[in-house]
Amino acid sequence: MTRPIKALGEIALRVENLDAMQAFYEDVVGLELMQRFEHATFFPIAEGYGGHKQIIALFDRSGDPDYKGIRSAHTTVDHFAFAIDLADYETEKFRLEGLGLKVKTAEHSWVHWRSLYIDDPEGNMVEWVCYDDEVGET
Repeated sequence: MTRPIKALGEIALRVENLDAMQAFYEDVVGLELMQRFEHATFFPIAEGYGGHKQIIALFDRSGDPDYKGIRSAHTTVDHFAFAIDLADYETEKFRLEGLGLKVKTAEHSWVHWRSLYIDDPEGNMVEWVCYDDEVGET
């Protein structure tokens, strides 16, 4: 059986402060703004599949009558990751720390990945991850 899923289309986050979150994903993460609407912001990540770019979308749902706010106890999102080149790992770590962010590091030996983790302004964990042949070797 052929798998119908070809790529990740988007990650969409509900946000409390659209301006602060947009600034973070532009200024800290380095994403280029695709489109800003009154209650939503879109950032392209990669080409994707079939004309749908891979994107991160931020939605301010506070104007919706049924909106009850963001409650971390009611979400299953743990984190999401941006793939980077190994050559950029140390530079990105230094840059993020230089912005005053608390950077956590990890090595995932079973897949040879090296990771940097930070939190965005609303507490979502964001990862920078790269492949490193030396991770997991003894």
